[in-house]
Amino acid sequence: MTAAPEFSRPHRLDAIGAGESNVTVTADEGERAALAKRFGCIAIDRLEARFTLRRDATGIVARGHLSAAVTQACVVTDEPLPTTLEEDFALRFLPEPDAPTDEVELDADECDTVFYTGGAIDLGEAAAETLLLSLDPFPRGPNAAAALKEAGVLSEGEAGPFGGLAALKDKLKK
Repeated sequence: MTAAPEFSRPHRLDAIGAGESNVTVTADEGERAALAKRFGCIAIDRLEARFTLRRDATGIVARGHLSAAVTQACVVTDEPLPTTLEEDFALRFLPEPDAPTDEVELDADECDTVFYTGGAIDLGEAAAETLLLSLDPFPRGPNAAAALKEAGVLSEGEAGPFGGLAALKDKLKK
């Protein structure tokens, strides 16, 4: 059995009429703390998503805007890196298929697909997943380069395909 999402805001499908409907979801302090733990962040101080929902021939299309304040840890120094995220998104909610489907390539202007079961879509979990995809997977603070150099880690230029040749050139000069 799958654990319930930390930030769940089910929205009933029968509440989506023929036109567009607007829904805003906001995570409370406990939900933000649980999401921060799940995503490996120091803190999530704000998380809100505004959705415009409409039906189409295949499912529910949700376009909207995510607004968040997140503190991640630098992957090198572990120092806190607060950031503000403002992201527009487009999602398509489709019923969970009965059988596994092959992967489908999407164009840049296509919606990300979210599957649902039952008579509701979870806008809270959709917002949480959108936030996760917006986070920097390897955040680096202003002191990261110096800390890496001090630890003896080569920079990308030094370690690149010509990095070894540069070292050889330096040896030949001596």
